Amino acid sequence: MEVRELKHETVLLDEAVEALVTNLSGVYIDATFGRGGHSFQVLARLSADGGLIGLDKDPEAIRAGTKLAESDARFNIVHTSFADLEQVIAQRGLTGQIDGVLLDLGVSSPQLDDPERGFSFMNDGPLDMRMNNQAGRTAADWLNVAGADEIATILKEFGEERFSRRIARAIVEYRDQQPLTTTAQLAGVIAKASPSREKGKHPATRSFQAIRIYINRELDDLADTLDQCLAVLKQGGHLVVISFHSLEDRIVKRFIQRKEKGEPLPRHLPVRDEMVQRELRSLGKAIKASDEEVARNVRARSAIMRVAEKLS
Repeated sequence: MEVRELKHETVLLDEAVEALVTNLSGVYIDATFGRGGHSFQVLARLSADGGLIGLDKDPEAIRAGTKLAESDARFNIVHTSFADLEQVIAQRGLTGQIDGVLLDLGVSSPQLDDPERGFSFMNDGPLDMRMNNQAGRTAADWLNVAGADEIATILKEFGEERFSRRIARAIVEYRDQQPLTTTAQLAGVIAKASPSREKGKHPATRSFQAIRIYINRELDDLADTLDQCLAVLKQGGHLVVISFHSLEDRIVKRFIQRKEKGEPLPRHLPVRDEMVQRELRSLGKAIKASDEEVARNVRARSAIMRVAEKLS
């Protein structure tokens, strides 16, 4: 089988690296290596004493990262979820010594563009959707056994799909006749079950997003990882997170706000302001891609970047 090199255009590249790198000889983490867009730029800024650790679940990303590690001794790549961030850093004896952590969330262009990965409803392929396609259950594994109520809940919670129950029933009715095995099958079932369409959006968009998020535990892993970022960062270190939909951004925004205000204390307790434990400081407003970037890369239109600094 021919191996195609799929292009990935990194979103908010300059803005993210500018926000991340504050110490040219520091140690940084690209917790979502992808195809290395951010990592290449970070390494270009770092001095010979700097270092960068890349993490990714995707075996294809690891292949790209291995090539980079072979050519640059300042970089190393780890095949794991960013939910294992704290463990990876502890094993290297670097807890509390990291200058910056970058999280570029969601699915990458190569993953979307490769039909064999099963992320896209635009091209027919196996109904997979796993970020790490070497482990865990596929979307087909789940959809062919889950009950209608469970499917509807996932579509509603993770895709904000208003026709979730109608679509879930249609999926169960279809799979009772024949197994769901391809993205084209699923997209067709969803399109037929959807009574109306959003302008400029395929009716399967929200459902595919929801199923992908569920299969990969994306929101749970994100919530777990944000606390781990605080544990590994040094005082003054930066946390940079790029989100691509409101569910991700809401988790990030609320986390930063909570750590900026300090943990809630009982009302009427005589506590001075300096006694409140604040762990983060938000740096500026949320940043979105410029009109020029969106014109060049339509997938940048939903990107939101938030930056925070560790205080203690």
